[in-house]
Amino acid sequence: MSSEEKTKIPWWQPGLVLFTRLSAWIAIPVIIAVVVGKYLDRVFNSQPWILLASVSISFVISIVMLVRIGLKEMNFAEKQNNNQDTNSKKQTITKKQ
Repeated sequence: MSSEEKTKIPWWQPGLVLFTRLSAWIAIPVIIAVVVGKYLDRVFNSQPWILLASVSISFVISIVMLVRIGLKEMNFAEKQNNNQDTNSKKQTITKKQ
């Protein structure tokens, strides 16, 4: 993407994309775990133990991925903030000269 295309992005779009990614990492693993857990419980006649184990594993997977995405977004925001600070300092120095 060029810098012109980046400025055409609506202000709310990055937040909506992040919300969608985080929500998907919460919902999809749990839904898959419930479906697989119920099926395996029926097959092995072990209700509700496999369901509980699969939901627990999906919870751990969701938390790990939420933390990874959160750290990645924080690093990205810090880099953007540092770039803006550097650019504003350069402009201030140029104006003083």
